[in-house]
Amino acid sequence: MKADALITPVRLWSAQEVLVRPSPVPEAAGVYGWHFEQAPHEELPAGRLLYVGIAPRYMANRSSAQNLRTRVRYHYRGNAAGSTLRLTLGCLLGLELRRVGSGKRMTFGKAGEAALSQWMAHNARVCWVEHGEPWGVESEFIARLDLPLNLDQNRHNDFHGRLTKLRAHARQRARELPIGT
Repeated sequence: MKADALITPVRLWSAQEVLVRPSPVPEAAGVYGWHFEQAPHEELPAGRLLYVGIAPRYMANRSSAQNLRTRVRYHYRGNAAGSTLRLTLGCLLGLELRRVGSGKRMTFGKAGEAALSQWMAHNARVCWVEHGEPWGVESEFIARLDLPLNLDQNRHNDFHGRLTKLRAHARQRARELPIGT
């Protein structure tokens, strides 16, 4: 599978287009790529691929119900507890991470998640490629491409250290605050 389909896609899809029913995102396994019209951080470029993800994740002991449609839609409208992309974007945008529920989960709270969803609706665009075993190409893409928003397997990226510290600081701050809603 060639990375070109994610780097220079034929089409990029907005939140409005992805969240309609029926959704254009296939209920299939594959790799998805995120581009941003406005970069989430001053040190990052706008208008290019900054993050790749896969659906489903490889799991030796059980099967995953995730597919391109469920993951892409979740990134657009879910929360930071279930989306590392949302966690990263929210931290870069300066949203306050909070412990919620029992205190084990961390999100940006109702207002913060809504603000993040709105920011993504205006700035985030996604593309995807179907692939039967996406976990087989994810490592290759992360090794070959400049993907500053990917942390896993990406220590070689120049932005990795800054993003890791920023997320760790947000988590530490959330642990010091009372549990939110």
